[in-house]
Amino acid sequence: MPKSTVTVKHQLGRDEAINRIKGLLGQAKEQYGDRITDLKENWSDTGGTFSFKAMGFKISGSLAVSDTDVVITGDYPFAALPFKGTIEATLRERAERLLQP
Repeated sequence: MPKSTVTVKHQLGRDEAINRIKGLLGQAKEQYGDRITDLKENWSDTGGTFSFKAMGFKISGSLAVSDTDVVITGDYPFAALPFKGTIEATLRERAERLLQP
């Protein structure tokens, strides 16, 4: 399975960053509920894991959150490999926007 890793710096502290990310996953489920199914998330003090199906494809990943950065690692099907650059750019853009002070 192809993998993408995106690192985003922030100044929010670990707890606030995790709270914002949790909120975003909830919003995604509400906004894209017709296209995203089987959303699962597990959280710890330092990050979490997630998985879901989008248009029949299984997507999974993890988030490692520190006081200064978030590392997002995602696994997706080979069928999405041509979109790897777009996936990484979109992840980076949305994470940077989400984690602004």
